[in-house]
Amino acid sequence: MAREFRTLEIPEGIDGERVDSALTRMLGLSRTTITRLIEAGEITSNGHAVAKSERVIAGQVVEILLPDMSIGEPIPLTPIEGLEVVYDDDSIVVINKPVGCAAHPSPGWTGPTVVGALTAAGYSVATSGAAERAGIVHRLDVGTSGLMVVAKTDQAYSFMKHAFKNREVEKIYNALVQGHMDPSTGTIDAPIDRHPKEDYRFAVVADGKSSITHYEVIEFYRAVSLVKVELETGRTHQIRVHFSALRHPLVGDLTYGADPTLAARLEMSRPWLHALELRFRHPLTNAQMDFKAPYPADLVRALALLDSSVLP
Repeated sequence: MAREFRTLEIPEGIDGERVDSALTRMLGLSRTTITRLIEAGEITSNGHAVAKSERVIAGQVVEILLPDMSIGEPIPLTPIEGLEVVYDDDSIVVINKPVGCAAHPSPGWTGPTVVGALTAAGYSVATSGAAERAGIVHRLDVGTSGLMVVAKTDQAYSFMKHAFKNREVEKIYNALVQGHMDPSTGTIDAPIDRHPKEDYRFAVVADGKSSITHYEVIEFYRAVSLVKVELETGRTHQIRVHFSALRHPLVGDLTYGADPTLAARLEMSRPWLHALELRFRHPLTNAQMDFKAPYPADLVRALALLDSSVLP
């Protein structure tokens, strides 16, 4: 099958975005696919191959040699120990995701994925969207545990994507952050985008995407706060970035400035963050769906160590 060559003009609405992000939105392809095309030199502008960190400009013309969409890379089918199916019907499957697996395949990640694990277990997932993101309507970081909903039909996929986009899904997390939050309740309204110098991180930046996080302290411990967090938006690493920006990084989150000594004392090798509750309307019946997932063992152990006065 012949590959299609396409020329695009960058609209004003995505002026200033990274080229990989902009083309992901414009073409409906996955970021993985766009990255591969960039690395292969198959995306050019003004006669020169683009770099994925470049920023696009409104009116800029970009040429893309699209991949042969009849050929897809197989998703590794990897069962995941500890992945719990909380709810399952013909439209959706709700899981309690353990730490250590990604939502879907992505550049640089060779470990297990939710998509691969569900497929390996015999669950069907929607075919909408990029093949490697089949059924995924929202994501949790590899190092975050808790609730995810995956669409099993194209109808459910469209419904749930619309619900997340329009902020009709209630997502509640618990996080353990360093220090005592003051005030004990509040809203963090600070735009987020990729870190200007470190591509693997995100940061609060003036021209970033609107990002809103609501929080309420559940309990103060010595030197840390257990916080209930509700997301109004769903940016990558949003909770981690917002609390780090307030100088209250998540316990164990060394990427965003957490104290490694404190992490070691609490035996945390990942950010103390759990997607605790998930509420949404069912895509077929419109019934209210409410789910809650208990803390996994490592988070429970960290709280027990706090109660045992492991901190000085």
